Amino acid sequence: MDTGNRLRKLLESPNFDPQSYVKQLSQQSDGDRDLQEHRQKIQTLADETAQNLKKNVYKNYRQFIETAKEISYLESEMYQLSHILTEQKSIMESITQSLLSSDKDEAAKEMLAAFPKETEEVKQRTLTTLLEKVEGCKNIMETPGRYLVYNGDLLEYDADNMSQIQKVHAFLMNDCLLIATWLANRRGAVKYKYSALYDLESFAVVNVKDNPPMKDMFKILMFPDSRIFKTENSKIKKEWLEILEETKKSKAAKDKHKKEEEVPKSPVRQEVVSTNPFDEDEPLDSEELVDLSPEWIHELPEDLDVCIAQRDFEGAVDLLDKLSEHLKEQPVSPRVKDLRSKVDERVRQLTEVLVFELSPDRSLRGGPKATRRAVSQLVRLGQSTKACELFLKNRAAAVQTAIRQLRIEGATLLYIQKLCNIFFTSILETAREFETDFAGNTGCYSALVVWSHLVMKMFVDAFSKQVFDSKESLSTAAECVKLASEHCKQLSDIGLDLTFILQSLLVKDIRAALQSQKDIITEATRHRNSEEMWRKMNLMTPEALSKLKEEMRCCGIGSFEHYTGEDCWVNLSYTVVAFTKQMMGFLEEGLKLYFPELHMVFLESLREIILVAVQHVDYSLRCEQETEKKAFILLNASFLHETVLPVVERRFEEGVGKPAKQLQDLRKSSRPVRVNPESTTSVV
Repeated sequence: MDTGNRLRKLLESPNFDPQSYVKQLSQQSDGDRDLQEHRQKIQTLADETAQNLKKNVYKNYRQFIETAKEISYLESEMYQLSHILTEQKSIMESITQSLLSSDKDEAAKEMLAAFPKETEEVKQRTLTTLLEKVEGCKNIMETPGRYLVYNGDLLEYDADNMSQIQKVHAFLMNDCLLIATWLANRRGAVKYKYSALYDLESFAVVNVKDNPPMKDMFKILMFPDSRIFKTENSKIKKEWLEILEETKKSKAAKDKHKKEEEVPKSPVRQEVVSTNPFDEDEPLDSEELVDLSPEWIHELPEDLDVCIAQRDFEGAVDLLDKLSEHLKEQPVSPRVKDLRSKVDERVRQLTEVLVFELSPDRSLRGGPKATRRAVSQLVRLGQSTKACELFLKNRAAAVQTAIRQLRIEGATLLYIQKLCNIFFTSILETAREFETDFAGNTGCYSALVVWSHLVMKMFVDAFSKQVFDSKESLSTAAECVKLASEHCKQLSDIGLDLTFILQSLLVKDIRAALQSQKDIITEATRHRNSEEMWRKMNLMTPEALSKLKEEMRCCGIGSFEHYTGEDCWVNLSYTVVAFTKQMMGFLEEGLKLYFPELHMVFLESLREIILVAVQHVDYSLRCEQETEKKAFILLNASFLHETVLPVVERRFEEGVGKPAKQLQDLRKSSRPVRVNPESTTSVV
């Protein structure tokens, strides 16, 4: 026990060095036994330490939990305290701001009350002094009551490429805005040259968001033109925007007040005695019947400009609807005509912006729903036909882009699956969005059908290029056409059936594919016929025989068992068996591709393929002299006549829906043969 305590104290000492301890221990030990004993002591000490640690944890477990709870409570209280301090800070700031603003207002009122005339006179003198420095604006001060509100240097930028154009100086007056350019060669006190003068009602001010390199800028809209100016810093920009807005409102309020004062005087002017007997029929009192005094009507053109600039299309159309409702069933007067002319110009500008939103040059991402905003506003403006045309053009461009971006896969069927998914999903989404946007415009639905025919041509072009131009096998082409037809049928759920359009666009390529496959089969059959030895087939293994039986059963030849012999022999020639498999394969693939326009092409192809085999058998029977081989040929002829051809006729009638008279005539005209396969005796 003492040894264990000493060892514990040694290991717990702060100056303990493991390397020196191990080195010393290895020098003092007599052998492995001492090292094993020392190792056992250290292991026992480690176990005791671990056990004591567990006991201490269990002993203090409740204290750990209580401490954690206290910490959690303390954290929540700190959060509450922080929140209270933040609220107190905001309250103090608001109180300070209110006190400062009230002091400023009182000081301004006192100054204005003390020196009202002097302030306006000072502004006019300041404006006169400044305008003396501008070349070409002597007549500006002729307007009475005009005075300077604000002025400063600005940089003008190009709205298209955001490049700097020139340095200007702007003079904001109580009723207009003067823009003057800097003179390169100054002459005396003249520093600027007159550039433009805008009435405050003729333009709208729009804030340009800071987005480098566009920083500290604002825009002045004088439709259809606009000018962009940059200030020295954000503070000056804010001042310009606030003062421009306040000045415009002040002028609008002043004009409104002036018009209200003039209203009672207007009937007095009409009390002139007239000798015209038709005066009583003239709408002399129409001005009084139309109420154009609301403030929102006076600000309507400017509000429309702002809505268009900020892309608030819904707000612009709402204002137009509000105006139409206000002027509904009102008599026409010069003031109404003037207002309507201003509004009509804004409507034209709004229409141009909406048309641009729907143009294919814009981003095509987002699907049909991305166009709903612009389309719905055009419909509200009474331009459903234009909205329909632009919507369908936009979707056609989106479909074409999606088809072009589809990566061509090595496997044709995989590519066609992706192509069908993309194309028909786009058609479905477009049709559903069309129903939503033009629900009340049934006359637009014919445009959707015409558009469907147009985009189906795009689809068929990509489809044919991959399936038919690349000379794919008829089985692959049949699977691809079947896949496209199934997608077409799914569109019938929304009342849009494009199957006939698809078939009419594919009929030429499918006809060529059928004729090409027919030529391949007839050529292969003739080649095998030229090497025909009329021998039985030996498949060598039972597995090969079972596989051939399964293939024949899949082809519909259920009685093939009658033509198999002992072991792995088949009582038919290789040529006849190969022809049967090719013939039945062509029949099945052709039925997948079949539609009424291909009836005669498909039927004639079958007839020509069958005729090649039948003629070869007839020729061999006439030329063969050996009795045994002739009996074998008769057996193959019987297989073709009594087994294969009836299956072809029955399968054709099932797939097409009507019997094939040409195939029946071909079978009847061929030589009837009845053969007993086991005895190989024939009756002709």
